[in-house]
Amino acid sequence: MVATIRYEDIVKVPKALLHDHLDGGLRPATIVELAAEVGHELPTTDPEALGRWFVEAADSGSLERYLETFAHTVAVMQTGPALRRVARECALDLAADGVVYAEVRFAPEQHLERDLSLDEVVEAVLAGFAEGTAQAVEAGLTIRVGTLLTAMRHAARSQEIAELAVRHRDAGVVGFDIAGAEAGFPPTRHLDAFEYLQRENFHFTIHAGEAFGLPSIWQAIQWCGADRLGHGVRIVDDIAPDGALGRLAAYVRDKRIPLELCPSSNVQTGAVASIADHPIGLLRDLRFRATVNTDNRLMSGTSMSREMSLLVETFGYGWRELQWFTINAMKSAFIPFDERLRIIDEVIKPAYAKLLP
Repeated sequence: MVATIRYEDIVKVPKALLHDHLDGGLRPATIVELAAEVGHELPTTDPEALGRWFVEAADSGSLERYLETFAHTVAVMQTGPALRRVARECALDLAADGVVYAEVRFAPEQHLERDLSLDEVVEAVLAGFAEGTAQAVEAGLTIRVGTLLTAMRHAARSQEIAELAVRHRDAGVVGFDIAGAEAGFPPTRHLDAFEYLQRENFHFTIHAGEAFGLPSIWQAIQWCGADRLGHGVRIVDDIAPDGALGRLAAYVRDKRIPLELCPSSNVQTGAVASIADHPIGLLRDLRFRATVNTDNRLMSGTSMSREMSLLVETFGYGWRELQWFTINAMKSAFIPFDERLRIIDEVIKPAYAKLLP
């Protein structure tokens, strides 16, 4: 049965994506064009070669070196029109890959080099997502995009970005995040922002348990109150070889805290050695709230369909497992319950029902 699951078929089924970075998903050709407009020097101006460069440069086994590749994408995302274009193309690319719901995150504080205000940055991205969504509908595709605003964990603007997110909550911003190098920059440095968000009844996720281990996960949940864990792959360190759960792992599973797992990216940053070694298989078997995500489509040369295809090839998954991951993600989205339920009942389940035995 599994052998009949082709990549082309995976593209056609509805998918839900929770962890995707806007500045990690640009089209190489767009980077070349935008770089020429602002005079930014690239490693190459050939789009195909540039796409390969990003994957090779990110494939270092180090989160810090992986993050360095973003210097080029962020550099060309400093004007309103550029941000709007990148967001529009992001929505179109995800829709073409069969993604029906996506939460795309970006850090507004990184797009201020050409005198845009934080609000102008957010407004440009939201406008781009709206345009891309409308164009996807015209092309016969369906996608709903929610935006997450990210604060950089090594900086000191998290409170300001949290307030920015809440200010735009009714315009398309559905959550908040912190990202960046984990070592030396614990999430507890941003407690004021997280406490503010909780008072505002606002959702947030935290990058934790990727480059750093269990203490990062514990802080994100127990000190900061994260709704979800960005990556969270190192929760496996609290699971014994016989499958027995430590207290933290048991808490994460019992509370149904979603894990935003990104298989290809986790291999690139050295969080795991290979897809075959990725704990997503174990976490699924143990019924954690595991989800499949792209992280940075450009740097990983990937898509949601490719990530699912890798799991089919590696773990022998069929349509039932792919539906399980998809519904997990949709259940964990930061949009209202009735909207989540509608997408599950009216879009995801009917499509998979045609494929399940």
